[in-house]
Amino acid sequence: MKISYNWLKQFLKVDWDAEKTGELLTDLGLEVEGIETVESIKGSLKGVVIGKILTCEQHSNADRLKVTTVDLGDGNPVQIVCGAPNVAAGQTVPVATINTMLYNDKGVGFKIKKGKIRGEESHGMICAEDELGLGTSHDGIMVLDDSIAAGTPASEVFNIETDHVFEIGLTPNRADAMSHLGTARDLRAGLLQHEISLELISPSVSDFHVDDRTLKFDVIVEDIEKAPRYAGVTISDITVKESPDWIKNKLKAIGLTPINNIVDVTNYVLHELGQPLHAFDAGKVKGNKVLVKALPSGTKFTTLDGVERTLHEEDLMICNGNEEPMCIAGVFGGLHSGVTENTTSIFLESAYFNPVSIRKTAKRHALNTDASFRFERGIDPNITKYALKRAANLILEVAGGKVSSEIVDLYPNKIEDFQVFLSYEKMDRLIGAEIPRETVKNILASLDIKLNSVTEGGLGLTIPSYRVDVTREADVIEEILRVYGYNNVAFSHKLNTSISFSEFDDIKIENVIANQLTALGFSETMANSLTKSDYISLSETLNESHNVAILNPLSNDLGVMRQSLLFSGLESVIYNINRKNSSLKFFEFGKTYHKFESGYSEQKHLTLFISGNRNKDRWNLTQKPTDFFYLKGIVQTLLQRLGITNLKTTPTKSDVFSEGITLSLGKTKLVDLGVVKRGILKEFNIKQEVFFADFNWDNILKLGGKTKIKVTELPKFPEVKRDFALLVDKEVTFNEIYNLAFQAERKLLKEVDLFDVYEGDKLAENKKSYAISFILQDTNKTLNDKQIEKIMQKLQHTFEKNVGASLR
Repeated sequence: MKISYNWLKQFLKVDWDAEKTGELLTDLGLEVEGIETVESIKGSLKGVVIGKILTCEQHSNADRLKVTTVDLGDGNPVQIVCGAPNVAAGQTVPVATINTMLYNDKGVGFKIKKGKIRGEESHGMICAEDELGLGTSHDGIMVLDDSIAAGTPASEVFNIETDHVFEIGLTPNRADAMSHLGTARDLRAGLLQHEISLELISPSVSDFHVDDRTLKFDVIVEDIEKAPRYAGVTISDITVKESPDWIKNKLKAIGLTPINNIVDVTNYVLHELGQPLHAFDAGKVKGNKVLVKALPSGTKFTTLDGVERTLHEEDLMICNGNEEPMCIAGVFGGLHSGVTENTTSIFLESAYFNPVSIRKTAKRHALNTDASFRFERGIDPNITKYALKRAANLILEVAGGKVSSEIVDLYPNKIEDFQVFLSYEKMDRLIGAEIPRETVKNILASLDIKLNSVTEGGLGLTIPSYRVDVTREADVIEEILRVYGYNNVAFSHKLNTSISFSEFDDIKIENVIANQLTALGFSETMANSLTKSDYISLSETLNESHNVAILNPLSNDLGVMRQSLLFSGLESVIYNINRKNSSLKFFEFGKTYHKFESGYSEQKHLTLFISGNRNKDRWNLTQKPTDFFYLKGIVQTLLQRLGITNLKTTPTKSDVFSEGITLSLGKTKLVDLGVVKRGILKEFNIKQEVFFADFNWDNILKLGGKTKIKVTELPKFPEVKRDFALLVDKEVTFNEIYNLAFQAERKLLKEVDLFDVYEGDKLAENKKSYAISFILQDTNKTLNDKQIEKIMQKLQHTFEKNVGASLR
């Protein structure tokens, strides 16, 4: 939000510099993110003065140039060469002197220098209005009134304004501060804490009056819940034209582009008082009737931006007497009812619309306007008529005309102010200090909060209805504290805290695993928990009825809470692939969200994503693509790091994998891992394999950290390595071989490793060859050939009996 300091000073006659005022606004909770110096004309015409042309003669070497002598008011006339067709002796003109910076319409500056033009010296430039930024004409130089004295700075003649604009990062709850009046209210309260008492000067509307009643409009509000208050008035005999400089300068300072005097006034009052207004061309309002109602779903309506929109049955519309839509109430005007240069009379609307209704409509049509921004957060329902009078007076001032009807103000059910009781005891406890009671009362008074009753225990208060964020006792205490000043609350230098003992720290375990993954080349991602509801259709194991839907989603892409971390992870994968980063290792700690019959459920997960090559390209490395076994090795390493071993491997039941397994400990499922289905990857336009592991982190935490670490001496006797080339059925897994080996020999067998797999034409159908190595070791003596041979025969017999293996 942009706030003009010059505009702010119309409400408060504060003489602080902008930096100091910005600091106070920040202390009050209106965080000033930056202060910009804004000039109505860039450069503020510094160096441009008024001159009198004393002589004007034809240039001896150029037919289109004139040589002039100009009095600049300092007693030393200068020679200036000018090419304007209308230059003549006796004129009063603006002159850019030597070293003056002038700027074009794009803000690019150029410096006026002393020079020679066709042999004649020139000490400045006589300017046209476009050269000064005062207009667009370049037909000739500007000729001014002769009464202006030579040497007068041009900035004084053209009322050049320099302003400081605060960029305020306004929090959504502070709807009351979304205007210069609202900001001024807060600033006044803050200044009182600095013992500076200033009057809040509101624009007077006492001179508002009805000239005649020749243009009466009937107004009917059919839905008073969505439009609790609606007011309007007609103004006739207006002239639509360019706004005066003082309005244009104010709007330009806060980043708005002036349009015409009628539209500019509505924007001016919006940012001055915080009340959105809308002006209809009265000649286009059929039947001289305004209906505030909803229209049937599917009704077509073309808005000011030329887009035809399909209305919803809950959209509140402003219609004419034929029930034709003219405006989406509180959001956006219509293309065929707005003010044009041919408009001579208007119906001016000022209303209070239901914030929830406006928000739903704005989101439904993807429209975000200054008006909807304020309506959906809640404006002051009691300023409606005042703002209408203020706007009418300004229109009469800048566009002429007359008020041609009484004000229609439909307000059947007045919105009441909030009633709150403030307990001194609770206030002192929450703040942590005792603020003097008189100071508290003064702060409340400065915030327009009325005291209904005063007791020893607290205060009975009435909160103005425009403070929609102050409805509870805690809200009032927050208001008192922010105005009193957080920095003014003393605090103890002693910190008291308690430390709880935990044998197993969940966060510590997460950090251990995150550090290990980072060391393996992984990068951590953090995806949005909101996702597309359409992703559910990519997996039959996910249920649409379990979706946790958002009541007011920002978009269709953020409509539900995620049931799986897979899809948000694939979004990160394709994002990187599209940016030429195809060798990926990602991990994410996150939650999934489910709605069951028994209630809502959140489950913690750790997911791994691997795709592309194992390492980035290096001159001294042979690239090797990632595969399922690479992912499995990483998963097992992580589990071993947590002391989780003796895992059972079963085929995964998740249909997001084309191939995959589930690792469990007993009946507790820990990890699903495998190759993501090509059909799912196709939905994300991913053309390379993606390997995915999904840890049930809640189960991991229940099991992790419970395995004791055993420390033994290094063995003194050598280990022995033997190999088998086993011919097995294709469905036999290495995990089966691994477990059978340790069942056959628990004491002397130390390691079992698969170092080659072969499948080819030389083998029988449905057969494969496993090359497996075995490490044998006795910690008490050196193994002899007889012992080794006996163990290997036992292993061979076990494999033959249980999985039908044979030696090749």
